[in-house]
Amino acid sequence: MARAATTSDVFNAIAEPQRREILALLRAGERPVTELAHELGMSQPGASKHLRVLREVGLVRVREAGKQRLYGLDARGLRPVHEWAGGFERFWNESFDRLDTYVQELKQTGQED
Repeated sequence: MARAATTSDVFNAIAEPQRREILALLRAGERPVTELAHELGMSQPGASKHLRVLREVGLVRVREAGKQRLYGLDARGLRPVHEWAGGFERFWNESFDRLDTYVQELKQTGQED
């Protein structure tokens, strides 16, 4: 059964490319929404909506700094994604090992001719 398209969990929240871009920008440190919106070429209300979703799933924190609200990355919220993706590590390692073996065999075959 297909899951409803919501933003109530980390996986759905980061499915949106602009939200992933926001997270990437926040890796460098806290930023105000106006700066994020400008950097992404979107309106401030649009950036605010994305930030709200990211806050609700625990990926972004906000703090008051004078008249500004500064948004920062809270990467702890990415743990479920990291753990899920990590489950594929063995698959990729085995695939790369097979590819390496194949390339070595090609090299050996090419040297014998």
